[in-house]
Amino acid sequence: MQKVIPAQTLRAQCASVLIATGSSTAEAEKVAANLVMANLSGHDSHGVGMLPRYVDAVLEGGLTPNASVQTVLDAGSLLSLNGQRGYGQVIGEQAMALGMARARLHGSCIMALAESHHLGRIGHFAEMAVAEGLVSLHFVNVRTRAVVAPWGGSDGRFGTNPCCIGIPLKDQPPFVLDFATSRVAQGKMRVAYNQGKTVQPGLLIDEHGQPTTDPGVVVVPQPNGFFGALMPFGEHKGYGLAVACELLGGALTGGGTWHSTNVHNRAILNSMLTVLIDPEKLGTQAAFDTEARAFVDWLRQSPPADGFDTVQIAGEPERAMRLKREQDGIEVDLQTWQEIVLAAGKVGASI
Repeated sequence: MQKVIPAQTLRAQCASVLIATGSSTAEAEKVAANLVMANLSGHDSHGVGMLPRYVDAVLEGGLTPNASVQTVLDAGSLLSLNGQRGYGQVIGEQAMALGMARARLHGSCIMALAESHHLGRIGHFAEMAVAEGLVSLHFVNVRTRAVVAPWGGSDGRFGTNPCCIGIPLKDQPPFVLDFATSRVAQGKMRVAYNQGKTVQPGLLIDEHGQPTTDPGVVVVPQPNGFFGALMPFGEHKGYGLAVACELLGGALTGGGTWHSTNVHNRAILNSMLTVLIDPEKLGTQAAFDTEARAFVDWLRQSPPADGFDTVQIAGEPERAMRLKREQDGIEVDLQTWQEIVLAAGKVGASI
């Protein structure tokens, strides 16, 4: 069973819970808008279903409302920042504003952001960059619980470690590639578990290291108290990229890597290495515009394979889904909605 809620209503309801949790109205509205945008984009894993976890994280002390990004090092085109465990939807935007200003000034910026709470959908930050005509690359690590197994391993050793690349395209919507380096996002398993569904083979192993289609193995502790794990995408290649995200997003930023036993705290800590490039300052803007357009046009000329209507590029499915869900409303399964209502009750909010 599903509950269908208009996006505007859902934003207001989420914001009211966040305000009751201690956020300013401005922060609450920004975080709520970001969560709902994830749902609108078809990424329910990063949408309003995260709200109960945020509430718990604040109550535990692992998430700090109304925190701002702190500049640790300012060296022109090099920035080292600390998120002070604030809402990543706010911290991430503040960090990107600083980084984009430096990229426009110097032509590029390497920005290290450490110790933010959950940044949410990383594609949002790439969309900020491409709107300014900048190319962006993002490498992120996740410190909350080791939920992804290394290639050749049989238990969780690191997080879903997203990678994202945004590329502006002249006179057309941008290329925005945003994905977890696990075969599927952890949040999608939470959604499937709440809906009472099994998942396709090849995504998961259970707490004994054996293949399973039960998403519950990575959502709730199993009878022996342990969890199963997600598998990395692309076998050894995806695993390699996940490790790179941990080393770049975690170690190089100073935010820390995952190398400890699992804990049951509700906070989700992200650190992110971002590279921003201004094609105009690089001197290749004209060639970039021409060649990027020519290549994308060339891709679209490929005859669609069976089961496909057309060849798409990254970012198009999300934009199409936004139009549909903004019009039709957002479906929230009843289990997830009950969790949101219970979270609201913990802080005295009524939705």
